Formats: sequence, structure tokens, C-alpha cells
Amino acid sequence: MVIRVLVADDQAVVRTAFSALLNTQEDIEVIGEAQDGEQAVLGAAELRPDVALLDIRMPRLGGIEAAREIVAASNGATRALMLTTFGLDEYVYDALTAGASGFLLKDATFPELLHAVRVVAGGHALLAPEITGRLIAEFTRQRISTPPPRSVDGLTAREAEVLVLIARGLSNADIADRLTITDHTVKTHINRLFAKMGLRDRAQAVILAYERGLVVAGTPSP
Repeated sequence: MVIRVLVADDQAVVRTAFSALLNTQEDIEVIGEAQDGEQAVLGAAELRPDVALLDIRMPRLGGIEAAREIVAASNGATRALMLTTFGLDEYVYDALTAGASGFLLKDATFPELLHAVRVVAGGHALLAPEITGRLIAEFTRQRISTPPPRSVDGLTAREAEVLVLIARGLSNADIADRLTITDHTVKTHINRLFAKMGLRDRAQAVILAYERGLVVAGTPSP
């Protein structure tokens, strides 16, 4: 299966470089480019890419709003992978709520670029522990002054526990080790809590955990 990618960035050098690198892979094909958010939305509607690689800051329509429109119009079929820099970290939470599935730094290495595209195309969220711990916690704190009750209606205690560990950036293997259960059992809990809460991926799970007060921003992991 070939992963079809749309690359959107207002910097021609960055856009061309990313496209050229991605096109060197047999399983990845860049099917379109856009120099602003409006072009990205129109291009995604016409070309139906598997992944839209979007710069967060673009003229006419920013990457976050473009991601929101692209994900909604495709009913989640097109995954949004955001291009960002350390100087733009304040946009991470907004991008997640807009439906973005992951983040990639503009100075990422070639292997990191390929890994990000493949992970997101596979239906997963690209949220490394440093992203969930440093960025999402920091900027969720700015938006939630008083956390709501620490409960999620409909989830079992174990499912809520797994949700918290996802929000703290743990992988399935880490969760299995922490709870002393099998990887298969972890996947079962995740599938059930995603279905119950209407979650698409781990990115939405992170948002839910913080918004419901299951994880308090800035607190260390137990």
C-alpha cells in the first residue's frame, strides 16, 4: 500500500525538500503541494491524501484551521501531521483539538520524517513522551484553571487507569509492564475505552484525560 501525502508549507525550500525526500520511498508518494492553508484544504478535497503534512503557520489559512477542515471533510480518512518548531509549542494543544494526529519538527531527520508519516498513516498518533509531558501538560494548564471531577462516566477503573497512562506518554508495552498485564490485554482496554468515549486515536485520548482532570498538568508521573 502506497501512502499518499499532501505537503503544505509557505516556505518553498522546506516544501520541496520534504516532498523530494518522501518521494524516494517506494511506499510513499507526494501527490500534491500547497503554499498556504486554503490551497491545502482544496488540494485535500480533490486528491484525498492519506496524510496531510501541514505547517502550523501559513498565510490565508493557518495549519490548525486547515487541519480541522481537512479532517472533518474527509471524516478522518486524511490524517493531519503538523510541522512545528520549538518556538511554536503553544499551538500544540490547539492542533490536537483540531484533529491533528501528530507533530514533526522542521529540523527532523530523514528517518524521523519517514517514521512520522508512516505512523500517522497507519492510524496512530505520533505523541512521544516528551511531547505529552512537556508540551501538552504545559499548555493544557493555561486552559484549565479548575479541573473537573476525576472520573469518566462509562469507563471501568482499569480503563480509566490505562487512559491516564496514555496521557502520560506511555506506550502499550510500558503500560503492560506498569500494570503487570499482557500487551493483548492493554490493546483490549484501549479499544474498549476508545469505543466508549468515541476517540479516534491517542491524541484525542490525551486531550480527554487532561480535560476531565484525570491528569493534572505539571504533576510528575507516579
